[in-house]
Amino acid sequence: MPTTYPPHPHPTDTHGRCTLVGAGPGDPELLTLKAVRAIESATVLLVDDLVSDAIVALAPRSARIVRVGKRGGCKSTPQAFIEKLMLMAVHEGEHVVRLKGGDPFIFGRGGEEAEHLRAAGVAVEVVNGITAGLSGPTALGVPLTHREHAQGVLFITGHARPGAPGPDWPLLAHTAQQARLTLVIYMGMSGARPIQDGLLQGLSADTPVAVVQHASLPQQRHATATLEQLADTIAHHGLGSPSVIVVGEVVRGLAALHQNNTPHPAQCHAA
Repeated sequence: MPTTYPPHPHPTDTHGRCTLVGAGPGDPELLTLKAVRAIESATVLLVDDLVSDAIVALAPRSARIVRVGKRGGCKSTPQAFIEKLMLMAVHEGEHVVRLKGGDPFIFGRGGEEAEHLRAAGVAVEVVNGITAGLSGPTALGVPLTHREHAQGVLFITGHARPGAPGPDWPLLAHTAQQARLTLVIYMGMSGARPIQDGLLQGLSADTPVAVVQHASLPQQRHATATLEQLADTIAHHGLGSPSVIVVGEVVRGLAALHQNNTPHPAQCHAA
């Protein structure tokens, strides 16, 4: 259910409002009804770079659309500037929809934005979206949990804040091995080699992996391989962002299917 955060104890005199909306992985048919209603009622949309044009087209023609793209490895709109725009528009009485790829609260910095707005006395409604870590594997027919293969799933970012330590990949690998967990790694393409090397300290080299790029969109592609082939497979097939990496036994059935179709151990497939 969508969550509305209460305003700060010292409210402002604004009559505007703000909704953080998860736009999902890109396919407009994966939007929730709540998300569609919010977009259709927006007067200002602040749109992430990964939100598809088909979703933006749901906004009223009168709505002001501001693109505030944020992509790893690319020039991005500063977060402080985005938050300032949101507050300015709310103070002008607008219904601001912050349209974010995936889910606002899964690696989308929605938590930071909600905190900033609440501190300024603005109530924030949050509408969940389907995150790529769910839609990508599902598009391949890969379950993230399975009674015989995985008793849980970990969503992990491969991209740490500047100056901050990244994930402890050997520890995560040992945890996944002992607890029978699936690993879903976001923003890990540029660091695929160190991620692979770290995971190999706790997982076997033949652990199956899948990489899904542009999940749910017509240009979706994916590749399957083993953990020891992960970085080479990404480079060989030219896979890039946005992608998710799925690591675990739940991928084995998909990998086996592709291997039965062709003797090559790592294959790339279009949707």
